[in-house]
Amino acid sequence: MDTTSRRKIIRKVFAMERLKGRKAIVTGSAQGLGEAILQRLAKEGADAVGWDINIEKMTETAKRIAEQTGRKIFAEKVDITNAEMVKNAVDKAVDLLGGLDIMVCNAGILISGDSIHFDISAWRKVIDIDLVGYFICAREAIRVMLPNKYGTVIQINSKSGKKGSFKNSAYAAAKFGGIGVTQSLALEFAEHGIRINAICPGNLLDSPLWTESLFKQYAKNQGITEEEVRKKYIDQVPMKRPCRYEDVCNVVVFLASDESNYMTGQAINVTGGQEMR
Repeated sequence: MDTTSRRKIIRKVFAMERLKGRKAIVTGSAQGLGEAILQRLAKEGADAVGWDINIEKMTETAKRIAEQTGRKIFAEKVDITNAEMVKNAVDKAVDLLGGLDIMVCNAGILISGDSIHFDISAWRKVIDIDLVGYFICAREAIRVMLPNKYGTVIQINSKSGKKGSFKNSAYAAAKFGGIGVTQSLALEFAEHGIRINAICPGNLLDSPLWTESLFKQYAKNQGITEEEVRKKYIDQVPMKRPCRYEDVCNVVVFLASDESNYMTGQAINVTGGQEMR
């Protein structure tokens, strides 16, 4: 029996709903990592609302996860850069779910390019979605968590929030800033029972972000083939494999649960050893 099969059996035997009865929002969850997080939270017993600007895809995803898990999963179209829309969507989620315990801020974009020719409107768009959007979602979630003095906000950050990224100045700036927001909010609301943490994944090379966009962007920017891009990024990882959705979801569940109730203001690496700070 290989290692993967053995792990699956162990998880099945020891499976438990660590988030039973919790209420969650996951932004950017129509597909990819966000979808995986939404599904994992549901499997762990949480009811949730998935947000995405692609409401058709979000609706399909929410329906499928609800049918698979038996949890209450709703879909909502939300532009996270629109403060009023986010506020209203949080209030609606509270009405639908009966409260809010977990906010996973996953929505984001990545536009790469050399700094001399990088279009400033595109640079600002990355900052607006990845940094300002995160702050808006976090503060509105905290607003409704305060009366209960309980809740957790989790930002899906990046290893690029710890170390500069080649021809990715906008993305790295947003992610470095995101850790600053995480630490600042953690300090502000620690005494109110609300924890704010970030997760910094490595390269999710099999995700739609990479297969549909980044391989092409990086091949063009770096003057190499897409196959060479993949090899380059795997070779940088001491564990010699890309990050997987499961790797990130495991940490999301930990941070969302009371198992991490003495942790706040952290930016946890999930990089196979590529980033250790």
